[in-house]
Amino acid sequence: MDLPDYFAEYETSKTGIAMEPLQQFGPFVSILLIFISAAFTDNILLARFLGMCSCLGVSKNVDTSVGLGLAVIFVTACTAALNYLVYRHLLVPLGLEYLRLITFIMVIAAFVQLIEMVIERLSLTLYYALGIFLPLITVNCAILGVCLFMLNKPYGFVQTFFFGLGSGCGWFLAITIIGGIREKIDESGLPKGLVGPGITLIIIGIMSLAFVGFSGMIRI
Repeated sequence: MDLPDYFAEYETSKTGIAMEPLQQFGPFVSILLIFISAAFTDNILLARFLGMCSCLGVSKNVDTSVGLGLAVIFVTACTAALNYLVYRHLLVPLGLEYLRLITFIMVIAAFVQLIEMVIERLSLTLYYALGIFLPLITVNCAILGVCLFMLNKPYGFVQTFFFGLGSGCGWFLAITIIGGIREKIDESGLPKGLVGPGITLIIIGIMSLAFVGFSGMIRI
């Protein structure tokens, strides 16, 4: 089973085949439901466990967590919309759906590189402030996961954009909370095996249990 088929099977098993049609809601309500669902009830980090590597490496304090989180919000929303257009209007008409995985990776990498070049030209202060955050986004599997998940949902272009935006906001919320907790923890008193990634995984596990309480509230 290749990776895109796994994502499709996971999506079907989690939400079921019969998803409520969004047409029964008004456009504003449907977009709001998509955003809330992506950010809370189906949090990309705490429910899907995607983007864990970046979270473990960066969430040592609030400042770095916020910096990477904001960058992820922007890139996730934009690349989800871009990949929707590429898939629906290029790959599907040409019968090249099997290239979706490598195509999505190329779009994400190219977009991040373009944004990095633009920021470097327009604002060196912002460029140095972001530092390593932008290159890190290219290898963040949460962004690729959002692009693959959106293929199995009955979304249009605008809905896909807000699905990506909500997923990015959910990841931002999770890593910011984790960074705040880690900042307050005195790791000198922890057993050696729990310092760093160990205690972070425990924090993520406890937070994931809390977010499970949102499951089933909105399913679209």
